Parts: sequence; C-alpha cells; structure tokens
Amino acid sequence: MPKEKKKQSLAEKINVMRASVMGANDGIISVAGIVIGVAGAQSNSHAIFLSGIAGMLAGTISMAMGEWVSVSTQRDSEKRAIEKESAALDGHYEEEFNSIRDKYQSTGISNELATQATTEMLSDDPIDVAVREKYGFNPKEQTSAISAALASMISFPTGSILPLVSITMFPENIRMIATVIAVIIALVITGYAAATLGGAKRGKAVIRNVVSGLLTMFVTFAIGSLFAH
Repeated sequence: MPKEKKKQSLAEKINVMRASVMGANDGIISVAGIVIGVAGAQSNSHAIFLSGIAGMLAGTISMAMGEWVSVSTQRDSEKRAIEKESAALDGHYEEEFNSIRDKYQSTGISNELATQATTEMLSDDPIDVAVREKYGFNPKEQTSAISAALASMISFPTGSILPLVSITMFPENIRMIATVIAVIIALVITGYAAATLGGAKRGKAVIRNVVSGLLTMFVTFAIGSLFAH
C-alpha cells in the first residue's frame, strides 16, 4: 500500500510540473506576441498595458479550462478502458491471457517463460496488469484535472508578467529589444525545463521554443505595423 501511494504522488507531481511549465511558457509567448503586436501599431503605453492584461486574463482562463478538460477527458478514457478490460477478464479470460502471453513472447522470450510470467502477474493483480499491457497506462497512477488546472491558472499569468513588465517599464526607445531579450531568456528556461521533464534533448527543445517565440513576436509585430498610425 505505501508503494502505491508513492506512485500516485509521483504521477501527480509530474502532472502539476508539466502543467506549470507549459502554462508559463504559453503565458510568455502569448502575451509577448500581444504586446509586441500592439506596440508595433502604436506607442501608447497605456493601450499596450491594457492589451497585455486582457491577453493575460483570457489566457489564464483558457489554459486552466483547457487543462481541466484535457485531463478529465484522459481520465474518462482510462476509466472506460479499465471497465472494458474488467469485463473482458470476466467473460473471456483465456483470450486476454493469450493476448498478454503473446505480447511477452513477441519480445523474444520462450513460450514457457511467457506463460509463466503471464500466469503469475495475472494471479496477483489481473485488471491492473491487463490494462497496463493492453492500453499502456498504470491504473494506479492517476492525475488530477483540478491540480493541472490550478497549476496552469497560476503559471500562465506568472509567465505573462515578464513581457508585460518589459514592454511597459523600459524606455520607449529600447522597450522592444528589451522585451525580446527578456522573452528569449525566459523561453530558454522553460524550454530546458520542459525537455528535462519529458526526457527530450534539451538543446533541440530550447532552440525550438525560442524560435517559436521569436516567430510569434515577428508575425504579430508585422501585423501591428500594418495598422501603425
């Protein structure tokens, strides 16, 4: 029982960390794009600040609701998979047994060893084993939709603060370049953190993150410049 709680706690922490990092990253890019775009159209600091605040509030709600819906949908799918596998074990145990045994055997182990492993594992915890082998997730490692939503609700505005403060606090003659530099530094940090959590190559993830942010700011600035007055 203590091991089960530890697994759930780890899954929950990873879920919250993922939502936090991605929320902060989206906050940085989204609000940076908005304020850079508006700054390209006009120099009124008040208008730029208001547009950034509006984008921050809208993004915060959107990200939180998106995380809640996404994780809830995932949980519903996992619940249906567990129910489906439970019914299959009750009504067609031999077919499920053979399916799992064949999967083990396909990895290169002998039929005898695959049969023994399947027998022992299904006798201990049949539903969890069957679900894990057939659907690829552990029923004991559950994530919380509310925790993910709260993490995004906090991290998105936190990430948004950097470009918002940069574009409004720096002098007009340097605020664009200062904002771009600040955003690049922030995206390097969030890109590195996201890659670390996902076990991906950090350098490639950082470059991809920075390029996406620069592209967003370039496009919104170009569009804003078209309406400059």
